[in-house]
Order: sequence, then C-alpha cells, then structure tokens
Amino acid sequence: MAIELRRAETDADLGLWRQVRIAVLPNERCETVDWMRRSMTPERIYLLAELDGVLAGSGLGGRSDLGHAGLHPRVLPWARRRGVGTALLLALAQRAVEFGFQEAGTNVDDAGSLVFAERFGCCEVDRQVEQVREIGDEPAPVVPTGIEIVAVASRPELWRAAYDPLALQAFDDMALDRPLLASLEQWERDWLSWPEGMFLALAGGEIVGCAGLERDVDKPELAENALTAVLREWRGCGIASALKRTSLAFAAANGVREVYTWTQQGNADMRRLNEHLGYVERDVSISVRAPLPLSVP
Repeated sequence: MAIELRRAETDADLGLWRQVRIAVLPNERCETVDWMRRSMTPERIYLLAELDGVLAGSGLGGRSDLGHAGLHPRVLPWARRRGVGTALLLALAQRAVEFGFQEAGTNVDDAGSLVFAERFGCCEVDRQVEQVREIGDEPAPVVPTGIEIVAVASRPELWRAAYDPLALQAFDDMALDRPLLASLEQWERDWLSWPEGMFLALAGGEIVGCAGLERDVDKPELAENALTAVLREWRGCGIASALKRTSLAFAAANGVREVYTWTQQGNADMRRLNEHLGYVERDVSISVRAPLPLSVP
C-alpha cells in the first residue's frame, strides 16, 4: 500500500479536503473554500492523503485559539488502520516543530481515536459537550426592559465594537485551562459568518451581549450557535436567554430545522440555559494535548 501526502492549495484540492471533513464529521458545518483561503497563514497547512492513488484522508495544522499547534488528521472509514492517520499526524507535527511550537492539541470523538492519540503521548485536558435543538414554531423572545436587540447585518459597524470589552471578557471567562486568544483581526474575519443571523443586545446604545448562528452552507437546514456572551455586570438579567430565543426564532423563519452548539464541560451555566431552552445532549468531544516533538510509538 502506498500512502502519498500533498498540500491542498488549488480550489479543487480544497474541495476534496472539504469532502473528507464532511464525511468524517457529518453533523458539523465545514468552512467554505473562500473562507479557507482567507484564513491561510504561513503556519496553517491543509493536507490531502491518498492510499494507492485514492483519496483517503486530510489534515489541518496551524495555530489554535489556545496558542498551541492544532493538529487534525482525518481518515475516511474505509482507509483506517492502514497508516494514513499516522502519516498525516507526523507530517503535521513535524511542520509544527519547524514553526517553533512546543505543544500540540486536537479533539477526538470516539474511543478508537482516543487510543490512537494516546499512542503519541496525548493526554486528555478537557471535554466539549454538544447540545442539539430541533426547531419548530418558535415564539418571539421576551426582551428585558431597556434592552434592544439588533442584527449585525443592520448595524455592521457594531461588530468591531463588540470585540472590546464584550468578546475579550467572554474569552477570559471561558471554562478553559488557559485563555483563548483571538485578535481583533481574527474576531472580524472568523467570528461572524452570517450577519443576518448574529444579534447584539444594546442598553442605551452600549453593546452588552451577543448571540447568533452560523449556517451550514452544505446543509442549509442546519446551523451552529455562534458565541453567546454578556458583559459581566449585565449577566443574570435574561439577556442571554432573549438573544438565544431571538436566534431560534430567526432559525425558524429561515428554514433551519436543527441548531447545535458545543460548550465546555466546565460551563455548567450555559449548559443549563441551553437545557432550559430545549436543547438535549448528543455527543462529547475530548480535547487532548501532547508535547512536541511527538512521542512516536
């Protein structure tokens, strides 16, 4: 069996990369080719793997929002246990070492993938809980007195202003073992994909909260919850609930039939809010990390 790796650089190759991502993670939205191109940096690499000339897997490497190298090898079911995942992982890890990273991390979604990661020195550091909500006839939200909710599409200039302090507070308060890092440039580029479906809460013109959706371009009936955040001094006032109900009503009016969200295991408050809004748990993803260079079995 011959395993061949190559960089995905053309639109056609990036399209093949998306095919693997969608096949391996069918319940999660995949970024578009245009988005992938906009997000490319010298550290970021997309790989394709072929087994005997047939597309077998893909890989993604680059700087994660937590500062370490994110390594994401994915193999199509028919090609597993044939060395493809190992070849992808080691290629991504070697590139991360060349860029000076001293630690790598990824997420695994099943017992077999966890065993594979542990063979290379990875240890569990966190878990992400997926919650899902079917969309029906959604009522209009009850908005707290003195609060105005607007779509970013109607006030696009406000998205930049939402970065500081709203987003920065949210990043600091996430239930993670280290702070999430996202620059203002990344906030504007990566954290808003559906302006019509992203909402801001205003109090006297001040941005006090945000929540919304990111639509699955391949399956328009699905959407993922975007960042839900409320300024610390405004928490507990019903703003997050009103924003999320606004998002659910928007989903119902725009053909979305299922909304899902990933929440850190330690963020019990957000999980309880989601449960109150009718979300149910579907899956768990395990976050693992390892020092670089990897321990090769």
